[in-house]
Amino acid sequence: MTSVTALGEVLIDFTDAGISPSGQKLFERNPGGAPANVLVALKKLGHDVAFIGKVGKDMHGDFLRETLEANGIDCTGLISDPDFFTTLAFVALDEQGDRSFSFARKPGADTQLKPEDLPLDIIKDSRVFHVGSLSLTDEPARSTTIAALKAAKEAGCVMSYDPNYRDSLWPSAEAAAEQMRSLVTYMDLIKISAEECALMTDLDDPAAAAAALLDQGASVVVVTLDAEGAFVATKDGSLMVPSFRVDAVDTTGAGDSFWGGFLCAFCESGLKPQLVSIDRAASFVRFGNAVASLCVRNRGAIPAMPERSDVEEVLASREDQR
Repeated sequence: MTSVTALGEVLIDFTDAGISPSGQKLFERNPGGAPANVLVALKKLGHDVAFIGKVGKDMHGDFLRETLEANGIDCTGLISDPDFFTTLAFVALDEQGDRSFSFARKPGADTQLKPEDLPLDIIKDSRVFHVGSLSLTDEPARSTTIAALKAAKEAGCVMSYDPNYRDSLWPSAEAAAEQMRSLVTYMDLIKISAEECALMTDLDDPAAAAAALLDQGASVVVVTLDAEGAFVATKDGSLMVPSFRVDAVDTTGAGDSFWGGFLCAFCESGLKPQLVSIDRAASFVRFGNAVASLCVRNRGAIPAMPERSDVEEVLASREDQR
């Protein structure tokens, strides 16, 4: 059985890389896309994973396929489409390493995944099925995402969701909120950022937003709070789990590496989502925090995902300091 299968976007992050000798801005080509980032994090941590999505049959799509396969990801469900170009994201970084995005996606190949493209056997043989919300911005990918969720739910998969809001890809915040919220009732494990609380629930407070998502059926909800750490809630309580403080070089992929670590710890617990206590959930968050603290020390997303041994070293060093 595959530990985690993810459906969604894999794309090129052209990351700000300084200024050329002639004074022009330089961009470095990095493989990315939130669902793919999560899978690479998981594979580096020792889990079998599979990706479902679409790229263009072009130089960037070929590079992404080669990158995922080189990282050990099952790409049976990755389609190369000759009719659409691979999605590109241009990522600018400020002095703190925080990002802003500009997308070339009108349409991008990732939005053109069709229901008949779905490898249902792979979905049904997965312990966890994970999606974001970028596959909801356009048809046919929106209908395909819903079809995949229904198949995964019927097969008994644990359902995982990180909305990963990108405002420039939606016609309005209201349209984004409507589509992003439409997936909540499918989900067991949900991760949102502080900025997504109101979009997902109309509530700005992380604790209130997490409680609202639990009331809709989720078993574990995590609200990431950047450098402060993450707030986690289950039916039996909630906790704030502090981050591992580091000097960030590039925060691209930070949330994805965190969620890869969280899902790794969840899968290894062997627990059903509804049986995860708040203390166990907090331990999953702590593992995710350790993964993210290593990711942000390097540039890019997929290239920055850490090895398991490095994560365990971070965790051990913090235990020694207690």
